[in-house]
Amino acid sequence: MAITGGINIAMKVPSHQYAAVIAFYRDTVGLEAIEDKAPAMGFILGPNRLWIDEAPNFSQAEVWLELFTDDHEAALGGFAEKGVVRCDAVEDLGEGFRGGWIMNPANIVHMVRTPDAW
Repeated sequence: MAITGGINIAMKVPSHQYAAVIAFYRDTVGLEAIEDKAPAMGFILGPNRLWIDEAPNFSQAEVWLELFTDDHEAALGGFAEKGVVRCDAVEDLGEGFRGGWIMNPANIVHMVRTPDAW
């Protein structure tokens, strides 16, 4: 099971903080915005992409990470064998998506997917 870090980082932000967080990264920090995937809003963060997702049902922000693998089924199976919690209910990825969701021991969500999963 070969795993590498992905390029996407998702920050799930409650609705009452969403506009301020967007303004922080755009206006205060001055990161280059990614606006061509509306309604998603993202920023160039070095070699990574920071996506700010509005999460109306959240009470506080969370950071979600991404892991790449060439064989998502083998990787997810290997994680399950090691007792890693699978949490696909956190967000629907749609039919045919080549990946899934897991959580680390501190409940940080990770997407495990093939690089061409979309």
